[in-house]
Amino acid sequence: MLGPVMLDVAGTQLTAEDEARLRHPLVGGVILFRRNYESPAQLAALTAAIHALRSPPLLIAVDHEGGRVQRFRDGFTKIPAMRELGKIWDEHPQKARHLAQQTGFVLAAELRGCGVDFSFTPVLDMDYGQSSVIGDRAFHTDAQAIAELAHSLLQGLKQGGMHTVGKHFPGHGFVAADSHLDIPVDERSFVDIELADLIPFRQMIGYGLTAVMPAHVIYPKVDDRPAGFSPVWLKTILRGQLGFEGVIFSDDLSMEGATVAGSIVRRAEAALNAGCDMVLVCNKPESADELLRGLHWEMPVTSRARLVHMRGLSNPTPLAKLHEQPNFLKALSEVAGIGMSNSELPLA
Repeated sequence: MLGPVMLDVAGTQLTAEDEARLRHPLVGGVILFRRNYESPAQLAALTAAIHALRSPPLLIAVDHEGGRVQRFRDGFTKIPAMRELGKIWDEHPQKARHLAQQTGFVLAAELRGCGVDFSFTPVLDMDYGQSSVIGDRAFHTDAQAIAELAHSLLQGLKQGGMHTVGKHFPGHGFVAADSHLDIPVDERSFVDIELADLIPFRQMIGYGLTAVMPAHVIYPKVDDRPAGFSPVWLKTILRGQLGFEGVIFSDDLSMEGATVAGSIVRRAEAALNAGCDMVLVCNKPESADELLRGLHWEMPVTSRARLVHMRGLSNPTPLAKLHEQPNFLKALSEVAGIGMSNSELPLA
């Protein structure tokens, strides 16, 4: 059975310490980083080794959005920042939708071809022009444009065999502080958030969004706890008002924005009790060990069922074979054109 904790691993191959952690019954997934990547062949071998450790296999995820957040580069297609699709939207909405779908297809097909189950994408945050950590990771400043482009990306990801994770609920774009380094506070009322930032989440849930990652941001007009530790945000609003039935992943509990909840065990307990199905602990093996020693959590049946749905779909085509498929090659050429002037872009 899969446990409620997602951890990272040390390098490009599993160490004895990695294997011991990943066999722990509390563990249910692995998140990969740039340090875990050398080449597509090495990545495929690493994911195969991770999947072989357990039955059912652990989930394997990565932050692979495009732009500055793309962990695997050499041997993978360069995915543009989502803002580039937003720029195209302003001139050619239909073309932007088409290119968003092609981008999702390339992103998913390449990762699935190397054994990765899913990427933590799309970013559904609105860009208010003041968040350095979001910035061009956001599709647009307009909520409806974000929802439309993210829907097209979702269709492409699904075509490539991958589920979707919308982040950072209910919206990280309004605050300037970076939750990796600080504890951001968003002073807006719920109504202000609902009429703007929640629109892409609400629409994407209707389109079949599989998972959500909440923000390490405090919205004191709604709750004095960060969203990822807040039953108000996760149970009352996300599950209750928005009707979301998929997976809720915590953001990394090692981030500064998570420290308000106390020790790593307290953080995990707070996130799980608030409504998260799986919690992430990254880049701090000593914290991972402390969590595995100290956390006592009985996984709800609903959480187990939700997590099963995050597995990559179908039998993926190996990366080398993808380049023999005309539809993939067409998508590659179109994605390569994103960021060029609109007159140079391929027509939808």
